[in-house]
Amino acid sequence: MSGSERIGPRDQLLALEAAGAPEFDDVLERHGVERLEADGVEVLQVNVGRVCNQTCAHCHVDAGPHRTESMGREVAEQCVEMLGRSGIPTLDITGGAPELNPSFRWLVERGRALGRRVIDRCNLTILLVPAYADLPDFLAAHRVEVVASLPSFRPLGTNGQRGQGVFEKSLEALRRLNRAGYGGGGDLRLHLVHNPVGAFLPASEASLEREYRRELEGRHGVVFDELHTLTNMPIGRFLESLEGTNGLERYLRLLVDSFNPAAARSVMCLTYLSVGWDGTLYDCDFNQMLGLAVDHGAPRTLAELLRTGIVRRRVVTGPHCFGCAAGSGSSCGGTLTKG
Repeated sequence: MSGSERIGPRDQLLALEAAGAPEFDDVLERHGVERLEADGVEVLQVNVGRVCNQTCAHCHVDAGPHRTESMGREVAEQCVEMLGRSGIPTLDITGGAPELNPSFRWLVERGRALGRRVIDRCNLTILLVPAYADLPDFLAAHRVEVVASLPSFRPLGTNGQRGQGVFEKSLEALRRLNRAGYGGGGDLRLHLVHNPVGAFLPASEASLEREYRRELEGRHGVVFDELHTLTNMPIGRFLESLEGTNGLERYLRLLVDSFNPAAARSVMCLTYLSVGWDGTLYDCDFNQMLGLAVDHGAPRTLAELLRTGIVRRRVVTGPHCFGCAAGSGSSCGGTLTKG
């Protein structure tokens, strides 16, 4: 299914509900886990838009060159104002390909000028586009932490998810980051993100990291600092592929049956606040793609939040939340439990 034929947030929610998962909040209660409430923000995760140079088969954002949603300077300025007023320590910039947003470098510069840790969620291949060839040096100069997607250390897995030829392009982009000083254990941090090539949970983060390190350094001369594993979320294009193979109910059952109370107590929505390209607020990037804005009386937009200040908020949950609480747990920073 192409991007233009995608199902919208409402139809995605209906599909998830029809798959028969129990209420997430009921499962929390059954396991003695308190309902999810965030009383602070440690990471302001800013999704600057859905424009991307790739059209990955598993993308929960449904991003691609055909998308037009892009954060304007006014909302970007609100993000910086929020950082300055609140003391939130981390600015996490995502997309699409966040580097394609006209305000990306401005956000980086302002975030770093405020002394914040700044993260760029990079798809790697953008670094090979001639107009963005200076990005590794720009990111290094501003001490930006790079979190880069590489679903597999094997060509077949990465190309299957992200497009033919993406594996080799990703390796070249990683070499450029290495030459700029990234991935060598210093303060220029380079993290890779693995997600399964299929409808199953990721393997052990520690064992996968060893495999990635052995294969990438041994075969390709590429180094990195850490590997983060991420569970495939049943939304966006991955949900469409599950429906296309009649696998949605089975995958959702796997997530429910793998519910881990310890992971549920550490989900990222407790410390993250997600900002959409138009300034709407969400508990996480996944809720953002399902159109589930913050609720239960919390400020709904960044402009409103600037007037009220950060308040304790109850997290909006749904069947997709089992994706973060399954197995060892899943977040934008990798697993939530160890061992």
